[in-house]
Amino acid sequence: MQEKGSISIHTENIFPIIKKFLYSDNEIFLRELVSNAVDATQKIKRLASLGQYTGELGDLRVEVAFDADKKTITISDNGIGMTAEEIKKYINQIAFSGATEFMEKFKEAKDANEIIGRFGLGFYSAFMVADKVEIQTLSYQEGAEPAFWVCDGSTEFEIGEGILEERGTEITLYINDESAEFLSQYKLQEILDKYCKFLPVPIKFGIKTESVEDGVDEEGKPKYTSVEVDNIINTTNPIWTKAPSELKDEDYLDFYKQLYPFSEDPLFWIHLNVDYPFNLTGVLYFPKLKNDFEFQKNKIKLFSRQVFITDEVKDIVPEFLMLLHGVIDSPDIPLNVSRSFLQADSNVKKINSYITKKVADKLADLFKADRKAYEEKWTDIGLFVKYGMVSEDKFYDKAKDFVLVTNTEKQNFTLPEYKDKVEANQTDKDGQLVYIYTNDPAKQDSFIQSANKKGYDVLVMNSPIDNHFISQLEQKLEKTSLKRVDADVADKLIKKDDAPETVLTEEQSTQVKDIFNKAINKPAYNVQIESLSPDELPVTITMDEFMRRMKDMAAMGGGMSFYGNMPDNYKVIVNGNHKLVSRILQEEDETVQAQLSKQAFDLALLSQGLLTGADLTEFVKRSVSLI
Repeated sequence: MQEKGSISIHTENIFPIIKKFLYSDNEIFLRELVSNAVDATQKIKRLASLGQYTGELGDLRVEVAFDADKKTITISDNGIGMTAEEIKKYINQIAFSGATEFMEKFKEAKDANEIIGRFGLGFYSAFMVADKVEIQTLSYQEGAEPAFWVCDGSTEFEIGEGILEERGTEITLYINDESAEFLSQYKLQEILDKYCKFLPVPIKFGIKTESVEDGVDEEGKPKYTSVEVDNIINTTNPIWTKAPSELKDEDYLDFYKQLYPFSEDPLFWIHLNVDYPFNLTGVLYFPKLKNDFEFQKNKIKLFSRQVFITDEVKDIVPEFLMLLHGVIDSPDIPLNVSRSFLQADSNVKKINSYITKKVADKLADLFKADRKAYEEKWTDIGLFVKYGMVSEDKFYDKAKDFVLVTNTEKQNFTLPEYKDKVEANQTDKDGQLVYIYTNDPAKQDSFIQSANKKGYDVLVMNSPIDNHFISQLEQKLEKTSLKRVDADVADKLIKKDDAPETVLTEEQSTQVKDIFNKAINKPAYNVQIESLSPDELPVTITMDEFMRRMKDMAAMGGGMSFYGNMPDNYKVIVNGNHKLVSRILQEEDETVQAQLSKQAFDLALLSQGLLTGADLTEFVKRSVSLI
């Protein structure tokens, strides 16, 4: 049996197009060929289980080998094999059934992945790296003859009698000069580790040396000897393929270490397992998040029937869940040959909703089951929960029952609990409930103490997402606003009808304002005289809540660049009821008046961390002279 022929493509040669479009992603050839070999191996196992194959199955596995001198890579399996007729059907015809349409459309495609996937050309990805591809195969069917196929990357092929004596298929790639990098133990191991780590059939890649116990020495201690064993690169039954009832905590933690060798242990995990209305399995882990918005995205690995596809899962997983780590495996996600570009079809949307619900349910269960343990984890999961609430309304609706707010006393409250705590004392004269918060307790301590003196509670809102979370709470909570503790003096944070009486006349207020304006001499600082408690500081510096919030968002890249470019403006609130102000008014020496005013102003700057450089040096010198 010897036959030559031409693959029926009526337009230009398909192979240069495959090479041209897939050149940047050429390592997927190994994934495609190994996946095909695994499929062939699983098919023979299935036929045996159905009684349609009664021969010996043998040690089912796939083997990858390379020869740097001959410039070849070989992928072999002991699966179902093919007859010569099946080669003609599956290699020459079916793979090119859409070839004419392919040739018409490839020029419009945005990228290679879109093209190859649409036309089922996985096997032909071999020609991205090979000048010539050979197939040796022997079908499982009784009386089948071994067959041989070879193609040099043109549309010409040759088919004939093969040399295999045992069931299975062996594909040999003659690697081209541009792809010589693949003729390396390290490179091939890297690709196999990436794409084939959890395939359901053992994948052998060469051999490795292991130490095994070999008797004992004179002292009775065990001796070891080195032996060479097959290098099996994959775990064939990863935990997501098992039932949760079969697994212990150590199994989940060991698997996490396998995926992320240098990471801290996760906080907890969710085992996904659904078969209707779509198929989905997986394990998602909650990592410990650092509080500096160091979002480690692309840590969820997407598989399809245990073949790694991509860690670009943004179409499948909601944005906020990209903070999770772990594995999702679904055969129902539409994928193309590179399988890294997901189409937003109905299954993907259902999966997205399902994962969001499972995560919310897990958090709700943890909160209800052991609130103390939940609160201990809140530092790590709070950022994640708030991010979810800000970005997904559906998640907000569930999370509003288990999100916590924390005050400066380190006490945690749910939103309804906190409302009950502060409603009586922190409702203003117009019926608006005011939550007061700090984003830097150490820097804003004097403001916090002033607020506490008035019986106000202060929340700590210092995570990177809190600017957005604060705005969302104002939108969602009825008649509620949030003010940073340094947005105004304590007497003015919550407008009440019990303001202290002023001890200054209108003329004296104008005089004090003039003295401070002259002493400060900075246009960005707007002096205002207020009637405050005599116990409050003589001078307090604040920034308008709205303006500061816009600037914070601009600094985070929140689309408020207009505000980010505006100069900082501050209010200098002089406490007209403070005894220092009376002293300044009574002082006849204008130099001393200016000195005292400047000293009070600089002290206010210092408390906010705003006094720097030459101004700080001058303040120190003046302080020494006043002692």
